[in-house]
Amino acid sequence: MKKHYAILLMAVLMVTLLGRVAFAQGVSASVKGTCKDVQGNPVVDAVVVWENQDNGQKYTLKTNKKGDFFSLGITSGRYTVTLYKNSDDMKAKKPLDFVKGFTVTLDENVLNFDAKEQQARAAKGEGLSADQQKDRQEQAAKQQKETTTVKSLQAKLDAANAAITAKDYETAITALTEANQIDATRDIIWYRLGDAYRLSAAGQADRAEKQKRYDSAVDAYQKAIQLKQDAITSGKEKDATKANQQLAGFYINLADAYAKSQKVDDAVKSYEAAAKADPTQAGSAFFNMGAVYTNAGHVDEANAAFDRCIAADPTRAEAYYQKGVNLMGKATLKGDKQIPAPGTVEAFQKYLELAPTGPNADAAKAMIASFGESVETGFGKKKPAKK
Repeated sequence: MKKHYAILLMAVLMVTLLGRVAFAQGVSASVKGTCKDVQGNPVVDAVVVWENQDNGQKYTLKTNKKGDFFSLGITSGRYTVTLYKNSDDMKAKKPLDFVKGFTVTLDENVLNFDAKEQQARAAKGEGLSADQQKDRQEQAAKQQKETTTVKSLQAKLDAANAAITAKDYETAITALTEANQIDATRDIIWYRLGDAYRLSAAGQADRAEKQKRYDSAVDAYQKAIQLKQDAITSGKEKDATKANQQLAGFYINLADAYAKSQKVDDAVKSYEAAAKADPTQAGSAFFNMGAVYTNAGHVDEANAAFDRCIAADPTRAEAYYQKGVNLMGKATLKGDKQIPAPGTVEAFQKYLELAPTGPNADAAKAMIASFGESVETGFGKKKPAKK
């Protein structure tokens, strides 16, 4: 009986001791540190992620107004510790700094991130872990490759631009095609290739060759648009406003290639996309849309587009003139007198108000006179009441 009691007592004692050891490993470790930027200022509301390299367990800490972080209850082990400027950068996986293989013991563990001090030490090649050194070398190699690539691409682009200016489109096409063979991820290269094909098409006597070049232009513009859209969506474009302005330009030239291929619907869709990408260019996009519809004989759609142009840019004189010209075809006869469609004379009057010496001023005056009307340079203003 005593022997059984002794065995039972020893078993209880072993369980108690083992339980205490496991408990101590789980909660007794603490971590703390301070995070500073390259100016020596605290990195406020930064996120410090501690990830256990053995089991993947993560602890996410935030810094206070002094740039300090602190936590109890960290399990001992080896950790990768990553510093992010904020939670958005953490989601985007854009760290400010990191340390791999940091050992957390059952004690107080201190790890500081001092960008200014690290920058000074890194410049001397000091204080970097093997992983940091490797990362630094890879970044340097990547940057060198990028610099070399950009230099080569810029040389090709400069040559192509000079050739396009000189109307030597074949040389431009060759240079830009070679540039895409170096790196096919640059939207500006595809865009200029589209320009070279589009501009060269007009000089082709063979109809099939002309269409082939317009098709090649469309393909190049579409690649440029996709690359630009991807860059905007991913946040790679630092200036989103400028990027959208460029995107609108891509769409406008794409629309022109479609229009010259008699693909009216595709041209219209491209002009719509240009106006959406950059509302400041909506006036030009809608005016060109009106021109495409006019050339295709769709007068009502054309004038609707010119109205949209006027709404976006009320000072665009040519939109009023072209609208008036389109309305001339809707004039009717009443006996021997020609009766203008509503808005015809007003459109020409507005053109003359905005461009009294414009290229179509004489034509506008003649059309107004053909209806027996006189020119009113104060169109749109209230007329004084008759006494």
